[in-house]
Amino acid sequence: MDLTARASLLLLLLLGLCNAQPGDDPATEDVNSVVESDKDDMTTAIFKMNNGSLHLVEEGDIFIPRTRSAMKCKHKRFSCLWPKSSNGNVEIPFIISEKYDDEEKNTILLAMKGFEPKTCIRFVPRKTERAYLNIVPKYGCMSLLGFTGDKQIISLQRFGCVKNSIIQHELMHALGFYHEHTRSDRDQYVRINWDNLKEYYIKNFKKMDTNNLNTPYDYSSIMHYGRTAFGMFGRLETITPIPDPNVPIGESKTFSDIDILRINRLYKC
Repeated sequence: MDLTARASLLLLLLLGLCNAQPGDDPATEDVNSVVESDKDDMTTAIFKMNNGSLHLVEEGDIFIPRTRSAMKCKHKRFSCLWPKSSNGNVEIPFIISEKYDDEEKNTILLAMKGFEPKTCIRFVPRKTERAYLNIVPKYGCMSLLGFTGDKQIISLQRFGCVKNSIIQHELMHALGFYHEHTRSDRDQYVRINWDNLKEYYIKNFKKMDTNNLNTPYDYSSIMHYGRTAFGMFGRLETITPIPDPNVPIGESKTFSDIDILRINRLYKC
């Protein structure tokens, strides 16, 4: 290749890089490859959307690093719970990215409204608050855990994550809730099939030092993953309910009654 041809090729490459916009939603590159997730349960959809994510995550959809848990907050400077307002409600400011279309924005807003009838949680449009949720269509479905005191991202990728169950699941993480299968007493209620896990994913089943708020283990919680979560080949069973192995798990479309009870106890609604 002569010098002129090489220069032309380099110019084309540079132009391509300049035209790439930072923060572009990668989901738009291949809609057909992920749109099928509408047929999946919540767990399967989250795994499909987060597979290959460049973000560091634990348990499939919790951003790392995390140094605090709203369920057992050990931070000395501030609480890991979102603060209460003078009216007794927990008002959580948010911004929704303009990259979502109107239907997607409405779906997100309705999922937020779902907290209101039975809890004191209120999601309110951000004004000038320093601490708020920034809801954006980055790669995958992910959230930080609990209150961080600053801007915190909830990623809801388009064409896969903008579903009521997934939105409410990620918002529950932002409120400070772990997954149900990692709570401290889980071994009394589910069996983890370690042989069906890839070694890399074993860490996602580490039990957490959780405050279970004097509530029973909840197979129907919106925070419970499905029975093939992190399983080899995407189909081997990793979580088996006990003593009844046929109890449905990971299929909830919205909060369970116990989810609501936990929110109210954690935030003293």
